[in-house]
Amino acid sequence: MGKRGPPWHSLAMLAAPPSAVRIPLPDAVATAALAARIAPHLGAGDTLLLSGDLGAGKTHFARALIHALQAAAGQPPEDVPSPSFTLVQTYRAGPLEIWHADLYRLHDAGELIELGLDAAFDAALCLIEWPDRLGPHIPAGALCLTLAVAPAGPDPTAEPARTAILRGGAPRHAPLFAALRR
Repeated sequence: MGKRGPPWHSLAMLAAPPSAVRIPLPDAVATAALAARIAPHLGAGDTLLLSGDLGAGKTHFARALIHALQAAAGQPPEDVPSPSFTLVQTYRAGPLEIWHADLYRLHDAGELIELGLDAAFDAALCLIEWPDRLGPHIPAGALCLTLAVAPAGPDPTAEPARTAILRGGAPRHAPLFAALRR
């Protein structure tokens, strides 16, 4: 495998305040809009780790990001199902290969090689749900997006609000953080 960073729990703690931004997401539309804002800043060799509880919006975010990249490449949006059972789904946005992985059912970090993720980290844009399953194989310079669901408010029929926290990355991601702070 290529260059790898520290274990997942350490990666979040290492992020310095200039490399972190918190974004309120009042609804699914805001989550999709955030994905569209992040998409132009990502490319081959980037890894975006998507963290959060079940139902936090990780797959919704990944779907919106893939659709934004495909639209920018002049392609119609593809169906983007959750990769929960297949573990990995691949897509194209022009010449960019996109790997969307859901590692929830992964039992051993050694299975990453079977999936081909070790090679994809260097050659494709990788969107990884449940990144804690990567163990020590987290790529250096990976971006970490945590989606947290706010406690339910007084209206039980309202969509729960979320907060996104983007951390980490490499120096090449500085324009992304600057854009999100505007």
